[in-house]
Amino acid sequence: MTSLPHRLLQALDRFNAAHPWDHNAHYHRWILRQLPGRLGRALDIGSGSGDLARLLATRADEVRGIDSDPVITDQARRLTPPTTPVTFTVAEAPTGVPTGPYDVITCVATLHHLPFAETLHVLRRHLAPGGTLVVVGLYRADTAVDHLLGAVAAPLNAAAGWLKNRGRSAPRPLSMTAPTRPAGMTFTEIADEARDALPGARLRRRLFWRYTLVWRRR
Repeated sequence: MTSLPHRLLQALDRFNAAHPWDHNAHYHRWILRQLPGRLGRALDIGSGSGDLARLLATRADEVRGIDSDPVITDQARRLTPPTTPVTFTVAEAPTGVPTGPYDVITCVATLHHLPFAETLHVLRRHLAPGGTLVVVGLYRADTAVDHLLGAVAAPLNAAAGWLKNRGRSAPRPLSMTAPTRPAGMTFTEIADEARDALPGARLRRRLFWRYTLVWRRR
């Protein structure tokens, strides 16, 4: 017999599927708050449908977006007005990162697809002196704090989906159609490797199963 908690979780999954919203886009405005008012060159790793790259273009003279998925990259190009200073390229990080330097590099929900420490070292090399790296990533829940944050996020996630979709069922946003995979590293493992590669990096657990990393190159 199916247990009550299991049935509740199934019902919650069905509700969330009917009222989807983009957890990554939730952090886009936060990312902008970590950056100077005006930028020269910016690079977005795992640019997907291009939402963040287009947002960065409101501050930057030039934005490069790279993604390994040619389908969603083509969609990003179609969604971007020709006058917007954004270029999208199909490329795989870390080997295909376009030559810098960049004043800003962003990486949202992508780093767990890549060799973690190696990618951080590559991004560090492509960052200009004084430049900023901002990561919003996924981690594997491991500690009591992780599971508590997940428990807090679950009802908030459902409420946000209901409000953002005005109580109506909706298809997934285009930004949520790219291939995904679960996170393999715990927050502790991420923090240890990140601080080794990027001394002084600031990391925090966040709601909605995310963490943030901010590092400024001296």
